[in-house]
Amino acid sequence: MISISLTRLRTLLIGCLAAAGLLSSPGVALASTVTQSGDAPTQHVRRPYSLLQMNICDSGYAGCYARTQYPKILDEVVERIKANDVNAVTLNEACSGDVAQIARRTGYHFRFATVIYNGAPLACKTPDGRGEFGNAVLTKEAIKASEDAPYSVFSGVEQRRWLCVTTARQVDVCTSHLSTDGEAPGSTNSVQCAELGQVLASRGRPAIFAGDVNRRASCAPEGHWTLTDAAATQAPGIQHAYGNLTSPSLELEPTTYTDHDALVIRAGLPK
Repeated sequence: MISISLTRLRTLLIGCLAAAGLLSSPGVALASTVTQSGDAPTQHVRRPYSLLQMNICDSGYAGCYARTQYPKILDEVVERIKANDVNAVTLNEACSGDVAQIARRTGYHFRFATVIYNGAPLACKTPDGRGEFGNAVLTKEAIKASEDAPYSVFSGVEQRRWLCVTTARQVDVCTSHLSTDGEAPGSTNSVQCAELGQVLASRGRPAIFAGDVNRRASCAPEGHWTLTDAAATQAPGIQHAYGNLTSPSLELEPTTYTDHDALVIRAGLPK
C-alpha cells in the first residue's frame, strides 16, 4: 500500500492545477493555510467601545500644516476610522467644513466646537472655504445631546474650549485642546486641566475623553483611568485619554500627514 501525506498530496494537486492552467483561472482559489481537524479558528475579540484620537493640524496657520499635504490628511483620517471601525472619533486642530466632509465619507454623526481667536471665529485657510477652526467629536451612534463651553482662563489670543456629546448608546464622548503655557501650578494649562476634570466628573454616565492636553500630568478626575501617548514617535506624552469605562487598552499608530501619532482606545462598557 502506498502512503502519502496530506502535505505531499496538496503539493501534487497544486502542481497538477498549475500545469492545467487552473490556478490563474478567476473561478479557482486555494487556501494558503490548512486548519487541521480539531483546531478551532481564533478571532480577535474587540472590546465593545472604541475611540480614535487625532490632532490633525488642519488650520492652515501652524508650522505643521505643510506636513498635512492637504487634503491627504483628510484621507488619512477617513482611512483610520474605517480601518479601526471605532465607535467615536475625537479631532483637535480641525476645520468645521473638513469635519463635515469626514462625517459624510464615513457615515458618522458629529458636533463641532469653534475656537474663538482674537475675539472671533478663526477661518481656516490654504485653501479658504473650509469652515472655522476648532475641535470635533464624531460618533457611529446617533448624538442625542451635546454641549461645549470655554474655560475660565486662556493664554494669548486663543480661547480654549471643551466639547462633550451624549450618544444614543448613553455614552458621553468628550474632547479638548488645552493651552501651551506649561503645566506648572497656576498656569493657564493647569487651571484648564482642573476645570476639565470637573466637567468629566459631572457627566453622570459612562464617559470617555481624548484630546491633546499639552501636558504630561493627568487631568482625570477621581475614579477615571488615564492613558497617554508617552510611547509615541511624535510629540510623546501630551495626548491623553481618560474614562470610567472598564478594562481600557491603548494602541498607538504612527501617522503620515500630521505631527502627532494617533491613539486608538478600546474599553468595556460598565454593566
